[in-house]
Amino acid sequence: MKFTEKMSNKLNELLEKNYDAEKGYKKAAEKVDNTKLKQFFNEQAQKRYDFGHEIKTEIKNYGKTPEKGGSTKGAIHRTWMDIETAFSSNNEETILGEVQKGEKAAVEEYNEVIKDTTLPPTTQQILTKQRDTIQNAWQSAKNFEAVVS
Repeated sequence: MKFTEKMSNKLNELLEKNYDAEKGYKKAAEKVDNTKLKQFFNEQAQKRYDFGHEIKTEIKNYGKTPEKGGSTKGAIHRTWMDIETAFSSNNEETILGEVQKGEKAAVEEYNEVIKDTTLPPTTQQILTKQRDTIQNAWQSAKNFEAVVS
């Protein structure tokens, strides 16, 4: 199956989002005192790091070049999270709200790419597995929020 430039661009966007999520989760882990929450954030950061490498490998396997770094939109989101947590009376609840927003957006973006009929089956399998893991993280963030609020 041919790997188009358009598909390469879509995967590079997902790659950047995973870089952003990894950085966001690391920052969130630094901001919280709750040990279980800190562990959850660190685990999610590692998963997003791993997702990035899986996507990079897929891009390279089809002869394209993966992007480096994070997106501007992601940097803005992390900055907003920093400001919000600095002024919030309940940092953990606010951070979890931001995580949920980010994960919801990630699931939507993954769904857009996965539904593309030109996506190679192996890439579709990888992205579906990643999307499902992100959905689980989103649900876990909701569960944590109920506990800390």
